[in-house]
Amino acid sequence: MAARVRTVEVPEADRRELQRRARSKGAPARKVERARIVLLAADGVPGKQIAARLGCAEPTVVTWRRRYAEQGLPGLDDLPRPGTPSPLPEALRERVLEGTLTEPPIQFGATHCSTRLLAAALAAEGTPISHATIPRIWHRFGVQPRRAETVKFSTNPQLEGKIRDVVGLYLHPPATAVVLCVDEKPQLQALERTAPTLPTRPGSAERLTFDYLRHGTTTLFAALEVATGRVTDACTQRHRHQEFGAFLRQVAAAYPRRELHVVVDNYATHKHPAVRVWLARHPRVHLHFIPTSVVTEPGGGILFDHHRQALRRGNFPSVVHLIAAIERFIDAWNDRCTPFTWTKDPDTVVAKATDPRHRKTQTTSVPGALGMRKAPALQGSPVIA
Repeated sequence: MAARVRTVEVPEADRRELQRRARSKGAPARKVERARIVLLAADGVPGKQIAARLGCAEPTVVTWRRRYAEQGLPGLDDLPRPGTPSPLPEALRERVLEGTLTEPPIQFGATHCSTRLLAAALAAEGTPISHATIPRIWHRFGVQPRRAETVKFSTNPQLEGKIRDVVGLYLHPPATAVVLCVDEKPQLQALERTAPTLPTRPGSAERLTFDYLRHGTTTLFAALEVATGRVTDACTQRHRHQEFGAFLRQVAAAYPRRELHVVVDNYATHKHPAVRVWLARHPRVHLHFIPTSVVTEPGGGILFDHHRQALRRGNFPSVVHLIAAIERFIDAWNDRCTPFTWTKDPDTVVAKATDPRHRKTQTTSVPGALGMRKAPALQGSPVIA
């Protein structure tokens, strides 16, 4: 019977759920594989080809194809496994979870539980338990007290309007205009190691001395053109509105007689009266401010890449050498640059910015070098400030 189930009918609601599982980066590999099997079977792909694509055995394809055909999505879940029931009383497991999810006793002076602290606290209550048993209970119920994540809510009263403005530029840029993302990285230090770097060897990582000499700093301004991925850069001694204004003039000169839409963050230099006066005299340049605490600006990723790949392990006896390394990296970036593609609609970004439960949604954007995806259609027209 199993071999006769060649294709399966997948309703639209199930297809969306299966696609979500197949794209998930945090789901177990077995669940991702099952979702991909059903999706390929729904598209009429034979079992042998499915097995070859996913790197699994053909009986595995037959099993999960049949299970979905008979039971739907619940059929893709694991069946109860045989074995001896847990010897721990249910009340003890509940007490372990309760102690884990509440603050430790004040006498321990700790902010969160460890296995030994929790075992000691339970022993003091008259319910002894081994500290080696507690991690197994945590694993069963998906509790991870050792981990902590940060969350930030934007208090910007114009949050939704700014998100739709910026995301609208990314998804539907004006036909004759250039969209740029500008960011800056101040206080880049020219650090000279006190000894030569020991290179990577089999069984040994690259080693740098932890002590160094400082030879000054520079500030990097970078403007990423969304349509091509090309970067315009400038290095300055200071980070003031004068330097930002000069960089704006440099960017405007690089794109003569073109309307420019420049996405920037809320740094004070971007809103200085002198900058506003210059913008008033150059109406073809428009600044778009991203909302606070919301990352809708790809330029910062470029600066992070340059710092990680070109500067972190560098050795710079002067600021001149530091600037030369930055320029080499930018030149190499421009030689291999690809368009920047935004892949989230404004509603998804708004939901992620206002509710921390949505923070693990699909990646916001991907440069072409890492595999671009099509951007979804924007609901409504973009708002251009």
